[in-house]
Amino acid sequence: MSLQTLSSRFLFKLFDHGVTSSCKPFRGRLEAATVLGRSSIRGHFNTKKPRYPDSSQVRVVDLRSDAVTKPGPAMRKAMGEAVVGDDALAEDPTVNELQELAADMFGMEEALFVSTGTMSNLIAVMVHCRERGDEMIVGDLSHLQIYEQGGSAHLAGVHAATVTTLPDGTFDLDQLESKIYHGYPNPRNPRSRLICLENTHNIQGGRVLPLTFLQEVRALADRYGLSVHMDGARVMNAAVAQGVSPSTILQHTDTVSVCLSKGLGAPVGTMLAGPKDFISRARHCRQALGGGLLQVGVLAAAGKLSLLEMIGRLEEDHRNAKTFAQALLDCDPPIFDIDMAAVETNILCFRLREHTLSPSEFCARMGQVGEREEAALGQGVVVLIDPYYGNLVRAVWHLDISSEDTQLAIQKMQFVASQFLEEKLRTQ
Repeated sequence: MSLQTLSSRFLFKLFDHGVTSSCKPFRGRLEAATVLGRSSIRGHFNTKKPRYPDSSQVRVVDLRSDAVTKPGPAMRKAMGEAVVGDDALAEDPTVNELQELAADMFGMEEALFVSTGTMSNLIAVMVHCRERGDEMIVGDLSHLQIYEQGGSAHLAGVHAATVTTLPDGTFDLDQLESKIYHGYPNPRNPRSRLICLENTHNIQGGRVLPLTFLQEVRALADRYGLSVHMDGARVMNAAVAQGVSPSTILQHTDTVSVCLSKGLGAPVGTMLAGPKDFISRARHCRQALGGGLLQVGVLAAAGKLSLLEMIGRLEEDHRNAKTFAQALLDCDPPIFDIDMAAVETNILCFRLREHTLSPSEFCARMGQVGEREEAALGQGVVVLIDPYYGNLVRAVWHLDISSEDTQLAIQKMQFVASQFLEEKLRTQ
C-alpha cells in the first residue's frame, strides 16, 4: 500500500470519527508562539523554551536541530576513560590523537580542536585576513553572515562582501568575481583575501555543494590569489550524500571547520583544519578568544568516537528526512509545498500553502497535545520544530530520531493537518 494511500486513509479516519476540534486547546499558546516565533528576514528561530504536558503517555520528537543530540553509553564510556593532559601545552594525548585523526580524514596537514563552530569560523577569518580592513566574500544567507553575530567585523576588523546565495547553496561565479577588489593598495577599497563557502548549506535546507562548483571556486580563488575557507559544519553529511570521502570535497579548500556536535553526536567541539602554518596561527588566535583548553581529553574522546563511528549512520538521517518529506507531499488535499529534489541530507524546509495557517501556528500545534489526539494516535505526540527563514518550517533529523520517531512525527503532522482542514470547513 502506498504512503499516499495510507496518508489519505488516515485523514479520512480522523474526519470520519470526528477527531477534530476548534482551536481552543491551542489558542492561548498559539497567539504567543506566533509573536515569539515569527519568521522574518532578521530573526529565524523561536528561542522560547518548549513546554509540553508532563505525562508518561507523551512522546517527544525533537526536530529543532541536530545539535540537540545526547552522547550515548559508548561515548560516555569513552569520555570517562579518556587519558588527559594539558592541551594548552599541546600535551593532552587524546586531543592530539583527535587532531591527527581529523587532519588525516580531511586531507589537511594539521587540525585544531576548538569549542564551537562559531569560534572555529572566526579563527579562520582572523588567520586568513590578518590586517584590519581586509575583506572576505560570503553568501548573503550563510551561517557565517547570518548567525555568528558579525564577529568577523566586531572582533577581527574584517569586512564582509556578500554574494547572492542561490537555492542550491552555490553562487553565480560572475557575481562572485565581480566582488573581488583588484586595485590594492587603493586607499578607497578593502583588500580581498578570502572566499567562504558553506557545505551543507543550512538556510537552503541542507543542500550539498556540487564538486564541480567547488572546483570552479578554487580556480577563481587561485586566479586572484585568494584563500578558500569552508564552513563545513555538516560536511560529513555532504560526503555521505555524494558517496565520497571528506578529503575529496576538501581538496578544493585551504581550510575547513567541521562540527563534531551536530549530526556526529559529540557533546562539544569543532575541528579546524588546514596547513601547518595556518594551524599554528589559529592556536594563537584561539587563546586570545578565551579558547585555551586544558584537560579537555574527556571531550576529545567523544570527538574521536564521532569521527570513527558516527559518519556512516548519517545516511539514516537523510532517509528519515526524505520519508517525512514524502509524507508532506502525499497529504491530500495538499497543504504543504516542498521540492523533493532539494531534500538531499538531514535538513528539511517546507512551506504551507494555506495562508490562514502560518508557520508559527503550525509549529505550535505540532508542539502541543491536541484534544482527542491520544484517542486518535494512541498517545500524545509532541513534535518540536521551528518556523524559519522566509516563512519556511524547518525540521532536522539526527541520531536521536529513529524511523519510529519519524513515523510518529508523520502521524502528528497528519493529525494537525486534519484538524486544521476540519476547522476551515466549519468556517466556510
